[in-house]
Amino acid sequence: MDQLVKVWTVANIELGAVHGAIPGILSLTNIQNDGAAWSILEGKTGFFYLITIAALAALGYFLYRTRGHFLYQISLSLIIAGAFGNFIDRLRLKYVVDMFQLDFINFPIFNVADLSLTIGVIILFIAILKED
Repeated sequence: MDQLVKVWTVANIELGAVHGAIPGILSLTNIQNDGAAWSILEGKTGFFYLITIAALAALGYFLYRTRGHFLYQISLSLIIAGAFGNFIDRLRLKYVVDMFQLDFINFPIFNVADLSLTIGVIILFIAILKED
């Protein structure tokens, strides 16, 4: 899903252009992000490769170790999918394609992979709290 939305964005929205999707709430844009949220670590592609590979390995291990725990499996799968989606961009393009812009708050422009990561982390917190 992430890669399909990114391909559609690049094909249909000019770089830097902004199109209102839901007035006052959400706009679609096309930006090239070679950093993280808020352009943190901009241009540090090698660092992102290393961190992502290590994170994917650790997450894969935890995914294996949590077999049979539904919330852990869902959360880790979403986190892995999000990390991998952005990793594909970094390998292929040397930057990440971002397209969703929240119009009602000053928030970084994001993509489907970022959304997957965020939802996965929220579910992981719920799973951890549910255990206690």
